[in-house]
Amino acid sequence: MYGKVAVIAASLGVIGALGAAPAFAQERTVKITGFGAKSGVVRVFGINSEAALKAAAEEINKAGGVTLGDGTKGRFAIEFLDDRCNAEEGISVVRRIASSDAFVAVGPTCSNVAESLFGILQKKVGDASDTGLQFPIIADVAAKGGLAKISEWAFRNVPSEFEMYKSLFAWLKTQHPDLKTIWGGVEKDFAHSNATFGVMKSQAETNGLKVLGQSEWLLADTTFSTQVREMRRANPDIVAISAHPFTTCGVLKEMDRQGVKPKLLIGLTSSSSIETLQGCAKQAEGIIIPTSFAPVTPEAKKAAEQVAKLGGSADLHSAAAYEIMFILKDVIEKQKIMAKADTVQADRVKMREGLAALKETNGLLGKVGRTPDREAIKPFLFVHAKDGSWQVLYKPAS
Repeated sequence: MYGKVAVIAASLGVIGALGAAPAFAQERTVKITGFGAKSGVVRVFGINSEAALKAAAEEINKAGGVTLGDGTKGRFAIEFLDDRCNAEEGISVVRRIASSDAFVAVGPTCSNVAESLFGILQKKVGDASDTGLQFPIIADVAAKGGLAKISEWAFRNVPSEFEMYKSLFAWLKTQHPDLKTIWGGVEKDFAHSNATFGVMKSQAETNGLKVLGQSEWLLADTTFSTQVREMRRANPDIVAISAHPFTTCGVLKEMDRQGVKPKLLIGLTSSSSIETLQGCAKQAEGIIIPTSFAPVTPEAKKAAEQVAKLGGSADLHSAAAYEIMFILKDVIEKQKIMAKADTVQADRVKMREGLAALKETNGLLGKVGRTPDREAIKPFLFVHAKDGSWQVLYKPAS
């Protein structure tokens, strides 16, 4: 009798083991590849994006992961590649990602890279004469206006700097009607800085400010004495600096050294970051910058904490990367993406169609609208540097 029981128990054990096996098979790794600058002057943006992607992936995985098209539970895994803010390198990186079983990529950091690599994508879906790459890419950082229109496979989750600076200069006109003149400073070799300076300049003129001139420098420059002397001679009421944290701090320190003290400072969106405060908090005191991120909601505060734990900092760029992971989760589930080696082409088409169909997504500061040309309409606010931190100055009505 004992022998029969043992045999039956053993048989049940085998059956149980066989029955349990599919439970392990019912979980699939869903790799998402990000790319951007992790070396060079703007490497911190890539570092922050990678941390944000991983933080969001962890949050999603802890909540049960993503449900794939066949009912399998997927767990996100993040890979991040360095394109060194170089257009040729960016194209090479994207071709490498597209040659894998990836069905979407997130990036890049630099607008010059995005502009070039979006150009190798198929421009119009279904055009048999266009041999461009058919691979969906959603940008988190590259901020130059209008880039997504280059290809119907290109998407962005970045704010409209035109709308932000339009709002900022209109607000300044009501708050500081006594200010009449403005001087500009710009990183002339950086696509984002150049494009945004054009927006700053046009909005300044639209709101009655006289543009006295501008100073120019390069992203890698370390001395700014000549540019600041030009600024000092002009003696403007406002100085608007369209530059990233490294050169923004260089200019602000030189302004301090030469005693240039405008009544108001305006900065580039990308400089509303911890890097600016780490580099020149004293000199940046009072600078006003529009941004699409600040830890002012429970969701934003939580995201900032999670990104910090993974060695990054949350700003308008890395927050966009964080949001993208949740966008991808929703699209994967709605489009029934499989994330399997033999469904790659179909998954890419489903991802593109799902992203293109979005009218609205959830953001860390509230609802984010989507435009027909695959851009985002994000809520924003104005912050200023005060006592070594970024503090909310004004929130425009949405």
